[in-house]
Amino acid sequence: FLVSLGSSMAAWDLTVTVEDLGPDAPPHQISVTSDLHIGGVILKLVEQTNLKKDWSDHSLWWEQKQQWLLRTGWTLDKCGVHADARLVFTPQHKPLRLGLPNGATLKMRACFSSPVFRTVMGICRVLNLRHPEELSLLRPVEEKKKKKDKDSSEELYDLTDVPLTAGAQNNTLKKLLMHYCSKVWSQQDFLMLLWLDSSRSLMQQGIQENDKLWLCFKYYTYHDMDPKYDAVRLTQLYEQARWAILLEDIDCTEEEMMLFGALQYHIGKESLSQDMVSSCQGMDDLESALKSLEVKMVGDERNTVHNNLIFDHFPPCRPKRLTLKGYKQYWCKFQDTSISYYKSKEDRYGEPIQQLNLKGCEVAPDVNVAGQKFCIKLLIPAPEGMNEIYLRCENEKQYSQWMAACKLASKGLTLLDSSYQSEVKNIQTFLSMQRSSSAAPTAQTDDSINTHSLVSPRYQKKYKPKQLTPRILEAYQNVAQLSLTSAILKFLQIWQALPDFGISYFMVRFKGSRKDEVLGIANNRLIRIDLGVGDVVKTWRYNNMRQWNVNWDIRQVAIEFDGNINIAFSCVNADCKVVHEYIGGYIFMSTRARQQSDTLNEELFHKLTGGHEAL
Repeated sequence: FLVSLGSSMAAWDLTVTVEDLGPDAPPHQISVTSDLHIGGVILKLVEQTNLKKDWSDHSLWWEQKQQWLLRTGWTLDKCGVHADARLVFTPQHKPLRLGLPNGATLKMRACFSSPVFRTVMGICRVLNLRHPEELSLLRPVEEKKKKKDKDSSEELYDLTDVPLTAGAQNNTLKKLLMHYCSKVWSQQDFLMLLWLDSSRSLMQQGIQENDKLWLCFKYYTYHDMDPKYDAVRLTQLYEQARWAILLEDIDCTEEEMMLFGALQYHIGKESLSQDMVSSCQGMDDLESALKSLEVKMVGDERNTVHNNLIFDHFPPCRPKRLTLKGYKQYWCKFQDTSISYYKSKEDRYGEPIQQLNLKGCEVAPDVNVAGQKFCIKLLIPAPEGMNEIYLRCENEKQYSQWMAACKLASKGLTLLDSSYQSEVKNIQTFLSMQRSSSAAPTAQTDDSINTHSLVSPRYQKKYKPKQLTPRILEAYQNVAQLSLTSAILKFLQIWQALPDFGISYFMVRFKGSRKDEVLGIANNRLIRIDLGVGDVVKTWRYNNMRQWNVNWDIRQVAIEFDGNINIAFSCVNADCKVVHEYIGGYIFMSTRARQQSDTLNEELFHKLTGGHEAL
C-alpha cells in the first residue's frame, strides 16, 4: 500500500505581475513550495485573478534572468526560481511593427517566446513567403527622436487579428505586399541595422511590444524560386536588391547602373497596369529566365573551343589588384571541363603550360561593353585556398562562348550538353541590353522619370538629370518588351551576376596578426581581404571545411580545413555569434534539396548556428 507523505518543503511567497490587469495593478503574492511545477504556479495564479478569459497563450517571463519559463513540468527548484524572483505573466504573442523591403509597414502578432528562427517562420506563413529560412529580422541600433516621430505617424496595415496559420489571401494585403516602393531611402535608413540572434527569442533580445523590426533576406541563396508561387517573395527580393544597388552596398559599372535604372523604370510602369499575382503573361519566357536566375548552367554539341586569349593568373600566395600590365597572351583550349593554355597556337599539340580543371570553381563576369572589356574571373579550388584567374576575351562573341563554357564546367558539365547554345544566347542578350541602341527612337524628354530614385548617389553627382534621362531611356529600349515578372527576374539575374554579389563583410583580427582585416562570408566560401588595399588574400571553400567551433570564453572562431589548414579569428565590429550563424546558416542552406518537403529541419539549423547558447 502507498502512503502519501505530502511535501516536507517550506512554503514561501512568489511575486508575479499579471500584465493583463494593467500597469497600475499590484503584483500577486502566491504561496508556493520549491517542488511546485510551473504549470501549478500558473494554475494558482489564474485562480487568484478571478478573471475569466483564455489564458492559453500566456506564460511566465523571468525579468532578472531575461528568460521564459516554458517547461510547465519543471519545478521552481529545477528552474532556479527563488523568493527574490520577479515573474511576469504575459502573452507569448504580441503586436509588432514589421517593415518590409518594399517600404510597407505591417502591424501583426508575432511570437515573443520562440527563437527568432521560428518566429520568422510564423510571420512568413501569414505573408505567404516560402522558404522563411532565407530571411531574418533586423533592428535599429538606436532610434532617433525624429525617426520615432516619423514612425508614430506611419501608415500601418493591421494584421493583428489575422490567424498565425493563415496565408496572404486577403486582396488588400496582397496588393500591399506586391506594392513597389517609390520612396527614396537614404544610406542612414539602413546603416544602423543589426541582425537579431536566430536562436534567442525577441524578449530575450530586448524587443518590446509594438517595437519596429525589419524583415529582410539574410542569406544570398534562394531555393526553388518559382514565379507561380513566389510573387510576394520575388517582389520583396527585388526591392531589397534594388536598395543594395541604389545605396551602393554592391559595386557595378556605369552601364550596369543605367540598365538597372531602365529596368526599375520599366517595372514601375508595368506595375501600374498589371497585377503580377493574376497575370500569367509571358510564362513561357519565364522558364528560361528562371533557369538563369538559379544559375542553371548549360553546353553545345561541340566539345572543344580554341581561342587566343589574354590570360592572367594570380596564385594564392601573392594576390594583387587587377591591372592590364599583369595580362599575358596565350593560346587556350577548352575541352571537357578543363582549360589548357599554350605559349602559341603552334604549341597546341604539345604539352600545355598548365591545365586547369574548372569543376567546382567560381565564375564571375567583369564586363564593360562600352569600353570593350570582356573579362571572366575564375576562382579555382587549390589546397591552400583558391587560385584567382582572369581571362580577357577579344570580343562579345568570344566572351559569350567562353563564359558559357566556364559556367558549364564549374558544374561538372561538358560542352556536349544540349543547352550550351541557349546559355550563349542568354549571355549575348544580357550584353546587348548594355549596348547603346541609338537607332531605336526614344522619348528623350520623358518627364515621368525620377532619376534620383533610379541611380545611386555616385551617378547623381556625376551627371545632371537631363543627362541621365536619355541614357536610361536608351537602355529602356532593350527591356521595354519584357513582362513585369520577366523584368524582375532579369533585374535579379543581373544583380546576382555582379562580381561582389552575396558577400557579407565583417572586420576581424586573425590569430597571430597585428592588424584588422576584412572577412567576407559568401554562400560557399570565406574570403580574407586586406583592409588597406582591398586585395583578396585567401579564399576557403566550405566543402573543404572539416570542422569549426567557437571559444565562447575569448569569443574566437576557429576553423579547420582539409590539408591541415587551420585559421582562427576574433570579430572586431560584431559578436562572433553573428559570424558563426552566417557560416552555419549557409551550410544549412546547402542541405536543402528540391525533393525535400517544405518542413524545415529546425533542430539542424540550431545545431549549426546556435552554438552552446542554443544547446
